[in-house]
Amino acid sequence: MAHDREVLRMIWEGQIGICFQADSDEIVGIKPEPFYLMVSRLSYLPLVTDKVRKYFTRYIAAEHQEGAVWFDFNGTPLRLHYPIGVLYDLLHPDEDSTPWCITIHFSKFPEDTLVKLNTKELLESHFLSCLKEADVLKHRGLVISAMQKKDHNQLWLGLINEKFDQFWAVNRRLMEPYSDQESFKNIPVRFYHDDDFTYMQKLISPLSESGQKKNLSDLMAELSTPVRQAVAVAQFKVDAIPRNQTTTTTTTTTTSERI
Repeated sequence: MAHDREVLRMIWEGQIGICFQADSDEIVGIKPEPFYLMVSRLSYLPLVTDKVRKYFTRYIAAEHQEGAVWFDFNGTPLRLHYPIGVLYDLLHPDEDSTPWCITIHFSKFPEDTLVKLNTKELLESHFLSCLKEADVLKHRGLVISAMQKKDHNQLWLGLINEKFDQFWAVNRRLMEPYSDQESFKNIPVRFYHDDDFTYMQKLISPLSESGQKKNLSDLMAELSTPVRQAVAVAQFKVDAIPRNQTTTTTTTTTTSERI
């Protein structure tokens, strides 16, 4: 993938301006000014939580300061295990060029909606689990099983520290056919629905029965069902399950029924 290196770097360096606001019901005294951050599209909210929490803690009632932090956008809780770029593309209006304004909460964690990832260790475990899942689909798990613990650590540290070269020195192995394979066994891909923010996964072969490479129209045809038909596909600037660029993350705009 050497010829794609500059494109990969551009994707890696993509950022989103976020305006964090406190929940007015949790504030004690003077309302704080918003907290602004430029955040990598390929990162996760738990990785920026410490900075945001530190800024707002002094304005929050003492009984809430140690609570499990979560975020929402216009009343929609933001899934902590989704890449920030995926959340942004699903929820942020295309015509709005201002920073993405989201609210931080220190109490009333919506456990029926969100997976509680209140430590970096839990997020790392989720990341590596998805990484292994992707490699099973692509290489029958042969690449990830041949890696050592230090390789897993290098991927994770490259992710959280936003070190492109550190991350890709290991990740390139996951992006190449294994041994004598001509292509991947399957393409590990998640399709995010923009109407309910869930995602679906299907086994997607990179080649058709005739041996031709598949394109997006082929994927849409495979995704459609008699009840739910894909009518559009928009590619995010983020690849992977998650962020390791072992797949393409897309969203499908669908109809609720087919007449």
